[in-house]
Amino acid sequence: MRIDLNADLGEGFGAYAMGDDAAVLEVVTSANVACGFHGGDPRVMDRTVGLAVRHGVAVGAHPGHWDLRGFGRRAIPAEPAEIETDVLYQVGALSAFAHAHGAGLVHVKPHGALYNQAAADHVVARAVARGVARAGRGLVLVGLAGSSVMRGAAEAEGLRFAAEAFADRRYEPDGSLRSRRHQDAVLHDPAAAAAQAVSIVRDGHALDLDGRAVRVRADTLCIHGDAPGAAETARAVRRALEAAGVTVGALTV
Repeated sequence: MRIDLNADLGEGFGAYAMGDDAAVLEVVTSANVACGFHGGDPRVMDRTVGLAVRHGVAVGAHPGHWDLRGFGRRAIPAEPAEIETDVLYQVGALSAFAHAHGAGLVHVKPHGALYNQAAADHVVARAVARGVARAGRGLVLVGLAGSSVMRGAAEAEGLRFAAEAFADRRYEPDGSLRSRRHQDAVLHDPAAAAAQAVSIVRDGHALDLDGRAVRVRADTLCIHGDAPGAAETARAVRRALEAAGVTVGALTV
């Protein structure tokens, strides 16, 4: 059993900090770094990439809608061509920072509303995949586990697809993530997140709100770096995975 452990990082902006990136980077194996549209700015991107490289953590781009005010969590009805070039622009910007630190990008994971739209809408998914492919066909496209839409878009553009599950998010019976409109959408208890992570990797399922098994097969597990106590959750998840005999290692190109 092997799994990548990723976190969404670099989401501060200017004078505003977001999460404890340095502590999380001591635990995870991949970093999804915000590219300036929903969070992050050039200095934050530079600092986050540098920290990731020093910790031996694989670097990936985390592009979203141009929505700083809404933190990229508002669904924006952008045209496909706009989504494609927005993704290309953001991935290109982060790639420059990665190369400046002697590393290359490994993956691209859409953020927030763009991620959720791409998981369900083939037009959005294809636009995202085209943007990623234009940035580099060797990049891995990360998307929601169980999304045939996202997997199909990646394959259509000749990209490798990595299915992602979430240690710290609740699932609906259909395998989708519980909307953040609900207060119980996020698992804040590190022990609960750790138990869900082990269940996903070892048993191939999470539990919905009614305790029923939801099939989830994943290549990578996410911890949200902006959540309170993210570092503690990441440590609990990694300890539990390794105790269950799971090898934790980054995605490879």
